[in-house]
Amino acid sequence: MCGLVGIVGNSDVAVSLYDTLTVLQHRGQDAAGIATCDNGKLNLRKDNGLVKDVFRTRHMRRLTGKMGIGHVRYPTAGSSSPALAQPFYVNSPYGLCLAHNGNLTNSAKLSEELYSEDLRHINTDSDSEVLLNIFAHELQQVGRVAPTAEDVFQAVEGVHRRCRGGYVALVMITGYGIVGFRDKNGIRPLVFGKKEVAGGQTEYMLASESVALDSQGFDLVRDVAPGEAVYIDSKGNLHTRICSEPAPYAPCIFEHVYFARPDSLMDGISVYKARLRMGERLADKVKRLRPDHDIDVVIPIPDTSRTSALELANHLGVKYREGFVKNRYIGRTFIMPGQSERRKSVRQKLNAIELEFRGKNVLLVDDSIVRGTTCRQIIQMAREAGARKVYFASAAPPVRYPNVYGIDMPAASELIAHDRTELQVQELIGADWLVFQDLPDLIAAAHEGNPKIKQFECAVFNGEYITGDVDQQYLKALEAARNDAAKKARANTKAEPANDEA
Repeated sequence: MCGLVGIVGNSDVAVSLYDTLTVLQHRGQDAAGIATCDNGKLNLRKDNGLVKDVFRTRHMRRLTGKMGIGHVRYPTAGSSSPALAQPFYVNSPYGLCLAHNGNLTNSAKLSEELYSEDLRHINTDSDSEVLLNIFAHELQQVGRVAPTAEDVFQAVEGVHRRCRGGYVALVMITGYGIVGFRDKNGIRPLVFGKKEVAGGQTEYMLASESVALDSQGFDLVRDVAPGEAVYIDSKGNLHTRICSEPAPYAPCIFEHVYFARPDSLMDGISVYKARLRMGERLADKVKRLRPDHDIDVVIPIPDTSRTSALELANHLGVKYREGFVKNRYIGRTFIMPGQSERRKSVRQKLNAIELEFRGKNVLLVDDSIVRGTTCRQIIQMAREAGARKVYFASAAPPVRYPNVYGIDMPAASELIAHDRTELQVQELIGADWLVFQDLPDLIAAAHEGNPKIKQFECAVFNGEYITGDVDQQYLKALEAARNDAAKKARANTKAEPANDEA
């Protein structure tokens, strides 16, 4: 999962891009980058690390220009090499910079086509570079000195014809404008907004989440529709078009479970309210299964589960308490690149408040259980703090299947619920009782926010891949390439340095 932002403004945009990336930092902590365009000159800074560490004053001074794009990354493919930090750049045609979120499910086939048919060289194992070169090739076919909005839309149509998977991308065409486009199923999120400035001018922003717009004073216009391209030219003119064949609208439901900030709107759904409804429905299930429960206190595992946990406690009529103090200088453990890093980080990240646990039957609430590493350690921490019984509730159903659309869950063998019953998972994590959200209840919690959305991408829970091109052979190859052992091997490979300027 990654975070994207693009701005076409009336003054230098680098500071706004930087500030927005800090707001989107939760979507990726591996690397960050900004590219700006100043009178046809491209300026680029990217590297591994958090936003605040990648950009110094000397870098910001070089990032001049009235339009630009930014990216925060966490790796779902390839390694964590600085060379894989985005935006990516190709010089032909026009000079293109791309920031990408998601995953192409036919990346290997496209790489072969790019080499044998399009005569383009791919320098990394990142599908983002593949996507950029596909767009570049399609745009180059136009053969025009200065691309028009029609040319850009034709290129995006070509991308959608060739690419499969869940993806959104921002492409800055040096000197001409920025185009944002979304996969035809709308799996990955993208919104755009505008802001009126002095002189009657309008500035535009494209971003992964609406909170990014809020942070810079932009008004949300709407979500980019599935298969749609939104092009803002360098003069500030807005152009939009649907560039793909119709397909089922199925946004990723895991955005609402974990990734998105609660103060964001996604596909017309308030993430905060969706999580409140998750808590309500989970409380109803607890009442059904254990009407005479002996829960003394509900304690969230910060931060994502707080909203659901609070509403669950309210509906159960049980005290809600903050039992864990979080070290805010440790990153999100789900995004840690390997299992060993995740194990090490949990106790650095959380510390139990003993008086909230001593002698009590506690219900711990988390947004989901993926690998099980974190919750197992947290349950042990609760016992060490004196809890009499430790129950565990997940606001999401069991994660049983790999994700292929841009979330770091590629290896089924690393998912604790894969090929296991809920009772077996309960025993493995060491809980006295474990309760999962039911999938229909999770879907209903999101659907209630926008009844127009009839379907969600829920493959990690039900194994049903919306793009229709994912089979067991693909999943086996994906697991071999991206399991923790493979990631560790790549991490030991010497990385190439990132470019500061282009």
